[in-house]
Amino acid sequence: MVGAPLAVGVFGGTFDPIHAGHLRLARALRDELGLSEVRLIPAGDPYHRDRAPEASAEQRLAMARLAIEGETGLVVDDREVRRGRPSYTVETLASLRAELGPGTPIHCLIGGDSLATLDSWRRWREIFALAHVAVALRPGFDPAGLPEAVAAEWRARQVTDFPNRTPSGTIRALTLPPMNISATELRARLGRGEAVDGLIDPAVLAYIEAERLYCGAATARPT
Repeated sequence: MVGAPLAVGVFGGTFDPIHAGHLRLARALRDELGLSEVRLIPAGDPYHRDRAPEASAEQRLAMARLAIEGETGLVVDDREVRRGRPSYTVETLASLRAELGPGTPIHCLIGGDSLATLDSWRRWREIFALAHVAVALRPGFDPAGLPEAVAAEWRARQVTDFPNRTPSGTIRALTLPPMNISATELRARLGRGEAVDGLIDPAVLAYIEAERLYCGAATARPT
């Protein structure tokens, strides 16, 4: 496709709120894989959560946009918010593939915990036909603990680098481990009125205060 980015990263999540750990992973995805663009895609209606997010979809979208302002190669994609129903990774990747064309490399970032449950995702095997998978692994990760179906894909598809010569089909671990920080803990700290300096972008924190978000979040909910 004429004008398409050279290679695109996809980083989806609830982002309730977006924090320094999210941004660190987005930058690692961009830099380690040599991507021209990383799209942060807030989930509009996260089907995998027992409860609705504390912040609305529009508020989480606004916070994501504030957090990446001025960041080279990081953009916010609102397609899941606009979809107005539960969104599945395979559908999001299919819509991106249709826009970017068959030859653009797409790299989908997931965490090690998501890898361990990948076989429960909707049409999960189709993901490899649409994108490469980049996995942010925590120290001590043991592939022996993966479900057999996922472990088989891990063995067959794992590579040590992403040369951006193929559009999809491989798995690679990111070498930068995630920060030991969660949105669940941040919501609880905000609910208790505790400082979160350095963990949430100042512009995002100002938005949280202006919107009076997470004021009752001292009882943590799942991220």
